[in-house]
Amino acid sequence: MTHATILQQGTIHCFPAGLRDEQGKLVNAEVSAVLYDGKRLIMASDKPVPGEERSAVFGMPMTEQGPDDSQLEYFTTPLIKQAVKYEDLSLTADGRYVLATTGFDRIDNESHALNDYNHLLIWPLGKPEKVQAVDPDPRDGVEGSLELRTKLDEAVGFPYYKVEGLAAVPGERGDGLLLFGIREQGRAHDDFTYVSRIVGAHYQISESGNLVFIDKMREHYAFDPGNHPAVRYDCGLSSLEYDPYHARLYLLNSFEVKEAGAERIGGYLWEVSLGDFRAGSSPALVTTPEGLPLEFEHKAEGLAVLDHDRLFVAYDNDRHLGLGSVDERDERHACEAPYTLLKVT
Repeated sequence: MTHATILQQGTIHCFPAGLRDEQGKLVNAEVSAVLYDGKRLIMASDKPVPGEERSAVFGMPMTEQGPDDSQLEYFTTPLIKQAVKYEDLSLTADGRYVLATTGFDRIDNESHALNDYNHLLIWPLGKPEKVQAVDPDPRDGVEGSLELRTKLDEAVGFPYYKVEGLAAVPGERGDGLLLFGIREQGRAHDDFTYVSRIVGAHYQISESGNLVFIDKMREHYAFDPGNHPAVRYDCGLSSLEYDPYHARLYLLNSFEVKEAGAERIGGYLWEVSLGDFRAGSSPALVTTPEGLPLEFEHKAEGLAVLDHDRLFVAYDNDRHLGLGSVDERDERHACEAPYTLLKVT
């Protein structure tokens, strides 16, 4: 059984305080994805960050004292700025490339107006200027990973779904197995259920540095968090993360519910070995050292493995400003994203 202890909590300034969008509305930090590339944390927001010199994807050094947002750097290559609603980040199984996925939760079948919500991007580690779209529409000039969307449609099997997890793990073919975590599925964006499903396909990296799928996209795993007696709220999958140090997969859930008329947010963390994953065995809930369920007090949306025994959790609290135990202050600034650093044993 895996236990987790909080080592550090805090907030990250994602952009200047008081930043407003074109409509004059205060911009809110909504970090939905994070990865660690060995030196830096790379984060992504599921909402745009306005400004020519900014984007929804940014990086900063991870030091012994924690993330250093004084050295924050935005990734401003046009294709990275163009994609909208980032939901998860991953390294390829060999650690040489960064992958970033949007939610794939909307499309306009009559035009290309919503293509920006349908992107899987890849770039060599440390070289975001060489970004490419994965599995694009074969017609020249049509932006987006629209061929991938067709494959996801078939694998998920519902007219509406939302991708919120992404992880590349060692596979049985090619260069690895790329997994997509499904959080919502149903008939429409206002008629769905929360789920924890994982679909995926094996891939190879081409000579041009792009990712090519080499077998059929299909369901690889599914579980119901509500079957565990410690889970108190209806959850959906919010992130996937491969742990190469222990050959296991972490699955992050988050919830946003109303209880006694008040909104409540939070999440849970699970782990499953690659062997049990392939066998379809249920994941194990990560607990405190005392054996109690580790229930996050914030909406856990991003997860990164830092090393053999440390994890970084990023929260997307939407418009919730309360900080709880993260900080002595009652509320965060809109430009701040809360985080937790965990030690796992």
